[in-house]
Amino acid sequence: MSAKRKVVKSRSKNFLISLLASGLVFSTMMGCKSIDPYSGEEKTSSAVKFGAIGAAVCGIIGSRDSSKHARNAALGCGLIGASIGAYMDAQEKKLRKELAATGVSVKREGDDIRLIMPGNITFETNKSDVQQDFYPVLNSVAVVLKEYEKTIVEVEGHTDSTGSYQYNVGLSERRASEVSDYLKQGGVISQRLVVVGRGPAVPLASNDSAEGRAQNRRVEIRIRAIEAG
Repeated sequence: MSAKRKVVKSRSKNFLISLLASGLVFSTMMGCKSIDPYSGEEKTSSAVKFGAIGAAVCGIIGSRDSSKHARNAALGCGLIGASIGAYMDAQEKKLRKELAATGVSVKREGDDIRLIMPGNITFETNKSDVQQDFYPVLNSVAVVLKEYEKTIVEVEGHTDSTGSYQYNVGLSERRASEVSDYLKQGGVISQRLVVVGRGPAVPLASNDSAEGRAQNRRVEIRIRAIEAG
């Protein structure tokens, strides 16, 4: 690497650090509304405000070329107002196309996109290694996430209530981490990814039946837009 490129990299890094140290916070924005093109229902935005995480993501996006570009990109990377809905609409459409007939559900919640990946197609019982048959699905997700990079990606692991709470929380976190790591290998930058293990705390169905427990064993990916301002 040349001296010039080292200086550029250093300046980009310093700018990013200054953004993170400025006291910006991670929060959500409620109240911006748009219409879901699939359901026709009104949506309320919960986009991630341009805080510490948004600054980190946008700074890294900009630092690919030059320190000046890094500064401009970090200041202008976030989405504004109605553009959030349009941006997420386009991403939702692409995800629905790529994930059709894969077993993965694509849901729209306000301006968030939620992907529900059932445990029976993602992991073996009590295991946290992603099944090889599921690799192509995650590859498709990674491609779309790289194309629409102005988002934060929350990867959540969930289990049923069988076994101890502590074990299930650990298992759900390991599974979420495995999915997150796979997305990173697919080119999604780590600063966009947030990993959470929910254990049995957020069931989709009753744990009293085998069918309900199967629904509760899953990994979810929630995609949130980075909002400027």
